Amino acid sequence: MPKVGIIYNEGKPVACRIAQEIDDKLTALGWDVHSAAAKGGILGYCQSDRPIAHIPIDSLCPPGFDSEMSFAIVLGGDGTVLAAFRQIAPKGIPLLTVNTGHMGFLTETYINQLPEAIERAIAGDYQVEERAMLTVRVWEGEQLLWEALCLNEMVIHREPLTSMCHFEVTVGRHAPVDIAADGVILSTPTGSTAYSLSAGGPVVAPGVDALQLVPICPHSLASRALVFSDTEPVKIESANPNRLVMVVDGNGGCFILPEFSIRIERSPYPAKFIRLQPPEYFKVLREKLGWGLPHIAKPTSVELP
Repeated sequence: MPKVGIIYNEGKPVACRIAQEIDDKLTALGWDVHSAAAKGGILGYCQSDRPIAHIPIDSLCPPGFDSEMSFAIVLGGDGTVLAAFRQIAPKGIPLLTVNTGHMGFLTETYINQLPEAIERAIAGDYQVEERAMLTVRVWEGEQLLWEALCLNEMVIHREPLTSMCHFEVTVGRHAPVDIAADGVILSTPTGSTAYSLSAGGPVVAPGVDALQLVPICPHSLASRALVFSDTEPVKIESANPNRLVMVVDGNGGCFILPEFSIRIERSPYPAKFIRLQPPEYFKVLREKLGWGLPHIAKPTSVELP
């Protein structure tokens, strides 16, 4: 019996309703259907009295989701997609992303196109696009305190009402550099259109094997975004006496104390997106972010007398 999964945003009634409809339809067709709420992939934030809450990367996969599963369907917005990949990426399950949110930058199709999309997925009529993910770990000496998978970005920044911070960043075998800023962002190509873009970083196409380091409000004209190979591991340490905050993909994080270090490397688990059409990244940039649209005030050619 073929197996399929459904991950949905339990906070959206439309996603809950559609999830049940898909479950009923695929069960009637003889599929073994397993459903899970996306909240299982949302790590949440540590509290002041509990600065660390270690949840192992490979412990988030919902029951029934395994390498025998043909594919899974996720219903929600971009945040739901991020949470879903945190749950299933270690199992190598390809994901059909369905937008029930607003922007839907990471989603492949919409609810009104869902019947056809499911038929094609059942028939295997699709491509799989792999996107790089990061493994983010927090250490105190050689003791692992916190870890998470990351598809967009890892951000470390100062707490409110504190001063500018200094970060010591080591990329691979290269000498450490000091960055004075409100924070730093380490982004994948997928995340280059998220927080990194808002902080002035470049857009990096998903097929480029690179990471980018973007300072947030740096106190130097020389501190600018850096793009480098994703084969290089990254280590970030705080050179501040005060506690900092780390956030991964906007839905999980922990406090960073002065004695902690953050180590980031490319994950062995890629995010596998089901594509019903050949990936066209520039089209997505144009439709979602307005990149490359014709300028309405573009002058027309005029013959001079």
